[in-house]
Amino acid sequence: MSTQIQELPELDIEVAEKKENKIVLFNDEVNTFDHVIDMLVDVCEHTPLQAEQCSLIVHYKGKCNVKTGEYEDLEPRCSALLDAGLTAEIQ
Repeated sequence: MSTQIQELPELDIEVAEKKENKIVLFNDEVNTFDHVIDMLVDVCEHTPLQAEQCSLIVHYKGKCNVKTGEYEDLEPRCSALLDAGLTAEIQ
C-alpha cells in the first residue's frame, strides 16, 4: 500500500489587523448633563437620545465609548470635546 502526499502551494495571505480607535469620555464633577449632551450631539453627531444615554453611562459607570472610527476622524472630535471642558481620550 503506497501513500501519496500532494503538496499544496503556499498561499501568501496577509491578514490586516485593524485597530478600532475610539473616543472614551470620562466622568467629571464639573460639567452638566445638558453640556455633555450638547457636545456629543455637536461634536460626535449623536442623536439627542444617544447623547443622553451616553451621558448617563458616563455618570454611573465612570466612562463610555462615544465614537469609533479612523484616528484622523477622531482626533479633531476629541480635541473639540477637550476644548469644551470634557475629559476624553482616544484609545
